[in-house]
Amino acid sequence: MAISLSKGQKVDLTKTNPGLTKIIIGLGWDTNKYDGSSDFDLDASAFLLGGSGKVQSEQDFIFYNNPSGAEGAVVHTGDNKTGAGEGDDEQIKVDLSKVPATIEKIDFTITIHEAAERKQNFGQVSNAYVRIFNEVTDEELIRYDLGEDFSVETAIVVAELYRHGNEWKFNAVGSGFQGGLAALCANFGLNV
Repeated sequence: MAISLSKGQKVDLTKTNPGLTKIIIGLGWDTNKYDGSSDFDLDASAFLLGGSGKVQSEQDFIFYNNPSGAEGAVVHTGDNKTGAGEGDDEQIKVDLSKVPATIEKIDFTITIHEAAERKQNFGQVSNAYVRIFNEVTDEELIRYDLGEDFSVETAIVVAELYRHGNEWKFNAVGSGFQGGLAALCANFGLNV
């Protein structure tokens, strides 16, 4: 049975699941009905962060156009342009045993593609969640439902995995940003 978290909660991932190495981070969402003419295209990404809390290079920003990083330890499985249907809308696979020691945190984010041009924000999104499940057994381990706390934000840091000694922990972040992908990238040390 999965552990359900609230914003700000942290939980051990590998300590409570000995031998766990291959996980999948599933991100999902629905869009509310609105009067706009454009479809919503939400995108999941991962930022691989060093000790400074910043990426060390552009290769540490994992998304649909740069789907693999950390020497293949982190892989984005593809872009879902509509979010239609049940289950995860986008997934990122992580092999914890292969993440280079220089990477201390992996932050998972969701952004709205062309949010400003399409006049879209997270106030128009519902049922957003992140979950972690064991890639080998398909068992869901952790789930964080973001709730309806957002309005004008166009990017969200959903959660992060971080090293704690030899173990990995999970933090339900739920922090929103205005300014979309550019603001998010600047926060993590990238210029777009």
